[in-house]
Amino acid sequence: MKKLLLFFVLGSIYTVSHAQVNFGAKAGLNLANLSMKTDIEEIGDNDNKMKVGFNVGAFADISVSESFSLRPEAVFSLQGAAGEDKSKLNLSYVNIPVLGKYTSEGGFFAETGPQVGFLMSAKVKDDEGSEDIKELYKGIDFPWAFGVGYNITEAIGVNGRYNLGLSNIFDTDYLTVKNNVIQVGLFYNFGGASASR
Repeated sequence: MKKLLLFFVLGSIYTVSHAQVNFGAKAGLNLANLSMKTDIEEIGDNDNKMKVGFNVGAFADISVSESFSLRPEAVFSLQGAAGEDKSKLNLSYVNIPVLGKYTSEGGFFAETGPQVGFLMSAKVKDDEGSEDIKELYKGIDFPWAFGVGYNITEAIGVNGRYNLGLSNIFDTDYLTVKNNVIQVGLFYNFGGASASR
């Protein structure tokens, strides 16, 4: 995963020097949950459920051809899970995805690629207050992102994305915990038309 991410980053740097680059901002809603597995069996969804959060960040759209571009981003994302007892696990990440993006003539696009997430904070919140548990979690996460979207105008668009957790974020060997996040949102391209259109 680390080598693949390095490949995408180096490819982006090379492409920037040979292509048109547009910049933009994005924001949206997160529906986050955690998949958990012990050494013996999968843990079901009985102990947690989807948690509503948000994401906000910036991106670059780097043209490679008329329909293909690279899209590195820097996004703050509030993730985690909600417990049945009304408790919440709040995991705050700064995510850096580097996506390959294909755009059709009609403005629809699909994108996919690796992502690295840097854990900023981890807290459990319930009726009695909030507790910092960051020491229980690893500082880096490695998901893979799959997304689709539509350019409503030359500058404004909507997108949906699923970030599939690939690495264990819990700092132990006997329990595997992975982030799974659905994202929907809006983006604004400051450069006008997308570089891939």
